[in-house]
Order: sequence, then C-alpha cells, then structure tokens
Amino acid sequence: MAAIGKIRSWGPTLVIVIGLALFAFIAEEMFRSCEASKNEQRQQVGEVLGERVSVQQFQQLVDEYQEVIKMTQGRDNLSETELNQIKDQVWQSFVNDKILEKETKKLGLTVTDTEMQNLLREGTNPMLMQTPFVNQQTGRFDVTQLTKFLDDYKKSLSVPQLAEQYQAVYNYWQFIEKNIRQALLAQKYQSLISACLISNPVSAKAAFAAQNQESDIQLASLAYNTVNDKDVQVSDADLKAKYNELKEAFKQTVESRDICYVDFQVVASAADRAALLKTMEEAAEKLESGAVPSEIVRRAQSQLPYLGVPVQKSALPRDIAQKIDSMSVGQVSKPFETAYDNTLNVVKFVGKTQLPDSVEFRLIQCGGATLDDARKTADSVYTALKAGAPFDSIAKKYGQQGTKQWFTSQMYQNASSIDADTKAYIDALHTLGVNEYKNIEMTQGNVVMQVTQRKAMTDMYDVAIIKHLIDFSKQTYSDAYNKFSQYVSENKTIDQLEKNAEKYGFKVQERKDMVNSEHNVVGIRSTREAMKWIFDAKAGDVSPLYECGNNDHLLVVALTKVHPVGYRTVEDAKDMLAQEVIRDKKFDLLQKKLAGAKSIADAEKAGAKIDSVKQITFAAPVFVQATGSSEPALAGAVSTVNPGEFSKSVVKGNGGAYLFQVLSRKDREGAAYDEKAQELQLQQRAQQAASRFMQELYQKANIKDNRYLFF
Repeated sequence: MAAIGKIRSWGPTLVIVIGLALFAFIAEEMFRSCEASKNEQRQQVGEVLGERVSVQQFQQLVDEYQEVIKMTQGRDNLSETELNQIKDQVWQSFVNDKILEKETKKLGLTVTDTEMQNLLREGTNPMLMQTPFVNQQTGRFDVTQLTKFLDDYKKSLSVPQLAEQYQAVYNYWQFIEKNIRQALLAQKYQSLISACLISNPVSAKAAFAAQNQESDIQLASLAYNTVNDKDVQVSDADLKAKYNELKEAFKQTVESRDICYVDFQVVASAADRAALLKTMEEAAEKLESGAVPSEIVRRAQSQLPYLGVPVQKSALPRDIAQKIDSMSVGQVSKPFETAYDNTLNVVKFVGKTQLPDSVEFRLIQCGGATLDDARKTADSVYTALKAGAPFDSIAKKYGQQGTKQWFTSQMYQNASSIDADTKAYIDALHTLGVNEYKNIEMTQGNVVMQVTQRKAMTDMYDVAIIKHLIDFSKQTYSDAYNKFSQYVSENKTIDQLEKNAEKYGFKVQERKDMVNSEHNVVGIRSTREAMKWIFDAKAGDVSPLYECGNNDHLLVVALTKVHPVGYRTVEDAKDMLAQEVIRDKKFDLLQKKLAGAKSIADAEKAGAKIDSVKQITFAAPVFVQATGSSEPALAGAVSTVNPGEFSKSVVKGNGGAYLFQVLSRKDREGAAYDEKAQELQLQQRAQQAASRFMQELYQKANIKDNRYLFF
C-alpha cells in the first residue's frame, strides 16, 4: 500500500513525462514528414496542371532529345548554349503536351493506330522525311523500309552485338513517332476550335473593302512634342486613373525580380602581358633560327598544335589566314594581338604547295610474329604488285578486301595531334601519283598503299602557329579577388554597395524583371548558384561573392524588388503610366487648340503642319512623317468620312493630334471581289487566331518552373 501511495504521489510528474514523450514522438514524425516533403520538392524541376516533374524524368527527356540532335547532325558533343536551348525546347514541349493531353482527354480526342498507319502509308508528313526510311530513288518515305527495320530490330534483341547497332535508330524512330502523334493531336484540337469560327458574305465584303479601298487625304498634324513636358502636370490621381484604365496591360503570369549587381572581369595586368610578350618573342626567335616547329609550339603552350602536314586555308583561324596573305614562305611574324579571341600570336609560314583535297586509295596491312616478319611480308607484297599482280588477289591472300576508299583533308586538318605513323600515311597519300604504290613502314608493321584517283587540286599551307590566350596570372587574380572580397565584406547593404562602388573602382548596374527560366545571371556563365540565391532571397538582401564565368568573373548581387504573379503596382508602372498621362494631357491641349477648325485652312492657322497622304486603307496603319509615328487610329477615322468631307473630330494618335479632309476614295487598281475567296481568307485568319489557344491554356495551367535549381 505504501508503494501504491508513492506511485500515486508521482502521478502528476508521470503525466507530464509521458506527455512530453508523446509530444517528442509526434514532433519527430512531423519533422521526418516535413523533411521527406522538402527532399521530394528538391528533386522536382517543375509542375504542370498539378503534376510534378522530377529531375530524373526531365533529364531523361533532355537526353533523348540530345541523342536525336547528335544522330541527325552527326555530332559527338553540343555546346553549353545548344544544351540550354535543348532544355528550353524540351520543357516547352513537355508543358504543351501535358496541357493538350488534358484538353483532348476531356473532349475524347485521340490519335488512333489506324490513323498512324494511314499516315505512314501516305508518307507525306514532313517529319517522316527526317528518318532513315526514305527511298533514295523516289525521294519519298518508304513504309516497307520501316517495317523491315522494326522486324530486324526485334530479331536483333537476341544478339547483343546487333542490338546495340539497332538501338540508336530505334530510339530515334520512337522519338519521331511520338512527335508525329502529338502534332496530329494538336491539329485535331485546333481544327475543332477553328470550326467554331466561320465567315459570312457581309463580313467578307467589309474585309475586302477595308483592304482595297484607298483614300487620299490632306492632313493637318500637331505633334505632341510641340508641347513642353513642363507645361503638363501629372498627379497621383492621374496615374491611378490611368492604371485602372490599363490594368490588364500590367498583369504578369510569372514572378520576376529586380537586382542590382557588380560584375568585375579579371583581365591580364600590364606585367602579365609583358611576361607573355617576352615568351612569344623568344619563341619567334627560335622559329627563325630553324628550330623544330613542333617542339617550339609545344613548349610555348600554343592553343593550336603543329601538325606538320599541309592544310587548307579554311582550316586556319581567321586571323592567321589573313596574316599569311602578307607573308612569304619561311618568314616568321612578330607577335601580334587578335582582339576577338584575346590572344597573342606568332606565325611561321613553313610552306605552300598544291595537293589533292580528295584521294582514292586502297591498301594491304602487313603484319607478322615480329616486326622483321612484317617488313619481309610487306616487301613481298610490294614486289608482287609492282610486277603486275592483281591487287584484289594479293589482298585476299592476306585475308583482306583491298576495298577502295576516299581520304579528304577534312579528315585530319582539325585534329588535335598527328603522330609520326599518321603523318607518314598522309604524306604518302598526298605525294603518290595515280596507280603508284608505296611500302610505308609504321611502328606496328607495314602498309602497302596504292593511290587510284586524285581530285580537286588546291593550295595547302604548312603553318606553325603559336596562339596564346592573353590571360591573367595567379597573382593578378589573387589581387583582384582580395580587392573585390574586401568591397563585398565591407558593404552589406544595397545603399553601401552603391555608395562605395566608385571608391573601389567598381560600377553598380541594374537588371529588372529577371525570371527563373533564364540560364544565367546577366549573361555570365556558371552563375547557377547566384540564380538560386536571387530566387530565394528577400528584397534588400545582398549576396555573398561568387566566382563565375570562365573563372574570370567576380560577382555580387543585391535583390531590390520582387514582382509576384498578378498585377504590377502603380509604382512599378509609374514611368509608363506617366508617359500615357502626359500624352493624354498634351492631346487635350492640342485638341483645344484645334477646336472650331472646320477646314484644313483653319487647322493651318492654328499652327498645324499640312501634308498630303495617299493610299490609306483601313486594314493598314498610315505612317505620318510630320509626327514620325504609325497611326492606326487615323486610318480607322479616315474610313468613316466620305470623300470631300472634313473630319468629324480631332483624332488622337500615337504621335500627335490630327484633322483631315478626304480628297478621294477608290478601289485599289486590279482588285476584284471574289466572295468565296474572301470568306476563305477570313476563315484562315480565324484559324491563325485559334492557333494561339495554347497561350491561353498555358496561363491557366498553374505552371511552376524550377529548372534553375538544377541546370
């Protein structure tokens, strides 16, 4: 009983302890749940119509498109700019497909397999002409070639060596087929919308008149710039009223942000340039003394290797090609600077010769248990061929086909290096006459070669080039970094950044309305971390120092304003609103000045400039020389006034106030009214308008684009 009493005395304490334990357990689970949710969000590049897009999913689409580009263009790598373009195209395509998928599903629209089969049999779809299944004789898509390929692909799956060869083409076909289906579905949806937009004879006749009835007028103009801005007062009430009038113009569908920033690009110092110049002068002296060009070029750390074989002038950098035009063979240039690629250059014009751009040849590779055996075999082959033995027969004797093949200068002149064996190989191709043989000794054996054709004799240039970037030294970069770092560390607010920038030799710049779909900050490479900071910061924040660009830029960013999705504020639109209000008030003043004018003569007395304007149509705006503006409102007003009559009121234009008298009106020469053709034209215009449906749907799709966090 004493023990029970003691336990009871601990009751309140136990309740608290148990309560805290339960709270800790629940809090831990909530924390884990939140953390899991955050981790999931970190792996999402965006959201469309509530569907989240993972990094893996998006990257797979990018890789797919990238492989298609490489295959169709025969390329191994793409530039950073090209990859960014691919990412944008893939994202836009993905968004469009998801929006279209939702809309067509509601309507029951699909692209059936039967429709696809019919399209393949017709073979007229432009996308099909981008496939390997085009009949070379007819120039048309051949569905039988596709069918055979798909059958061969299925068979190849059981043979790993074949499957790899077929897979790339199969993946490409899958990409084309998917895009054709999406295009057909979009066409169906657009046709359905277009069918709702019809024309009629009345609107057709009015449209024809608008396009073809031309009016000649005498015009009186008073330009807005004749009124001094100081004579016009703009109040907050005026701005607010104009904002309410034009509010829809200030609606934005994506968040944007304003920044100010300091970007400092590190460049070579005077000492760096002097040191490089000395190195280049020494290299030039060695080239002049007859030193081996390849060794001098290598030691000077040139961006371009010395191949030791002649190349076409088109293979040389532009500045080098221009330089050798004024040089003689054997001459070495003094160091010269090229601004567009920021390099210092030295050139030795080693030689110039005429060689074939294309050479047809065949060869027999000779090997053996030892190198001596290979040499002996090659001697035998060479002797037999010189004695008249058939090339094909000798090649087959050594297990080879001896097939003829073409060699062009494009195959080697952009190479990063050429070894001794390859150089001997190229020299033989260039120097052998037609039907001549040569036994070429190489490191691993011999090659017996015969040249069978030579084509396109052209000038070839042997040029040793030392091209060196005018780069900064480690010390220069360190000095620049320390100076910039001090500036950033001592100025923690936007006001301080702006106030003290000049003292450090820096300049604060502005960039308004950045959106997170941009690939970098103010055009500087490798600024993804800065992009992340900008779209995570609060107005007034100043970023840390970023090292970016090609490791040559120092950047600090300050976030000045956030513009959320919705309507911009009056303050944001103040400059534009002020211009609109000023124009309105100037028009009011000019309108009063022209009040009471009943003729062109009256308007001229009021100070208007008089001019004749011909061939005005309702369908096209007229350009007024006196005000320097295109004036759609004037074209519309002219169409409502009969020939011989004076304008009913002062016309408010983009560049001024106008009065006019219609002198004559007639149909455009050669214009004949065709009701059916005109109705068809209106129908086509309606279809063009309907094609913009995606923009409307896009704005309603609640799209979130977070690609900047990953790419």
